[in-house]
Amino acid sequence: MTGPDPTKLGRRDSWEGVRAVVAGFGVSGFAAADNLLHLGATVTALDESTGDGERQEKAELLRVLGADIRLDAGETARLPADVDLLVTSPGWKPSAPLLAQARDRGIPIWGEVELAWRLRDTGPGGNAAPWLAITGTNGKTTTVQMLDTILRTAGLRSVAVGNVGLPIVEAVMDPAPYDVFAVELSSFQLHYTDSMAAESAAVLNVAEDHLDWYPSMQEYVADKGRIYQGVSRACVYNAADEVTRRLVEEADVQEGARAIGFTLGMPGVGMVGVVEDILVDRAFIAERQSSAAELCTISDLGEALGHTPAPHYVQNALAAAALARAHGVSQQAVRDGLRSFRPDGHRIETVATHAGITWVDDSKATNPHAAQASLQAYDPVVWIAGGLAKGARFEELVPVIRERLRGVVLIGRDQDVIAEALARHAPDVPVIALPADETGAAVMGHAVQAATRLAVAGDTVLLAPGCASQDQFRDYKARGDAFVAAVKEQIS
Repeated sequence: MTGPDPTKLGRRDSWEGVRAVVAGFGVSGFAAADNLLHLGATVTALDESTGDGERQEKAELLRVLGADIRLDAGETARLPADVDLLVTSPGWKPSAPLLAQARDRGIPIWGEVELAWRLRDTGPGGNAAPWLAITGTNGKTTTVQMLDTILRTAGLRSVAVGNVGLPIVEAVMDPAPYDVFAVELSSFQLHYTDSMAAESAAVLNVAEDHLDWYPSMQEYVADKGRIYQGVSRACVYNAADEVTRRLVEEADVQEGARAIGFTLGMPGVGMVGVVEDILVDRAFIAERQSSAAELCTISDLGEALGHTPAPHYVQNALAAAALARAHGVSQQAVRDGLRSFRPDGHRIETVATHAGITWVDDSKATNPHAAQASLQAYDPVVWIAGGLAKGARFEELVPVIRERLRGVVLIGRDQDVIAEALARHAPDVPVIALPADETGAAVMGHAVQAATRLAVAGDTVLLAPGCASQDQFRDYKARGDAFVAAVKEQIS
């Protein structure tokens, strides 16, 4: 190590002399580099891609501030000689040469989230706002946005950060302090987080995903469980998901932290759940041994959506409510926040109803677990599926939903994985497979035309691909936009 030890530095210390390398120049990489420069560190940012115009503008800004920016092919193959700290983007695999070299040389490897945690203002007179953290294979963004809405409804200065919205290091360094952070964390971010200790945390669910990144499912699960380490108030888990319960049982938490389950059924003591059509709290009221407190109704959630919420949406609301209640938010603020919440697009969004057929966009369903949650909300359904499977399989999904399927339209590079599961477990379901080399508007136009041929009045045509989108689209939003445009053209 050539300079001061960064593991002993915080927000109020001078980082002069610290040589930091930032690997990956995306949103979180830029935020990390910018704030390290602000603290006085010497910063080198490395990436293989020169990026778009906006990224080039950010690179030029950091150059003006004194950073060494290297955005060329081959730049990430070798770690510079004099380095005290490596801050990596969350998508970088631990096996990447740059990270392997840092480990071999004993250099600390942090993610942007770990950097943010260490830069909280914990000194005298400081305001280190508590973190309410959320992870899970599916539902993270919706739940963290629900939570943020509830917190702001309660009059708190809150912001959704992390894997959604503002990079957390920017929020932590904001001169105007926040009261609380609603933090979305992916398994990748958690992998590179060591010292974080949230006030409360939730794991919504755990299912196969990112097995192209992780050597095994066990390691993926273990990274999800890191969110519970050091929790001081509440570890929120899904009572229907045994993995989440086990992660709570194994977590090393602070004395007094409680395990709070959420369920779509009648809640036990210390849980939140549903009684008839009412979301209730039986965890944060004095009379929880004998009664439950109303939080909101399922129809309240439905008013915001414009339709009856799917079961997993209700689960998201329960998890958000549990975290808010653990923080001391009133029942009324939970109710009013959930009533007013509007989810982002491409999440079980009804696009149109025409000739008795309903068209639904759930492009955000990027793995089999998310696709199953969508498919179980409709019957009968024509399913548009496919893309990048990321190592996931569909052998468990197809038997569960086959009775609902009118037909299936397959798109994308890994469509054969789905086709094989359908052939084994639902051989009588009609399947139309489209060329995997089509992209953008063309493939979605053909998918909508194929779905139209399969659907009859009373059916739902559901885009819930169960796969990532980058083989044919920029991202899941572009895929959903293409679907919406194709549907509108088809019915016009």
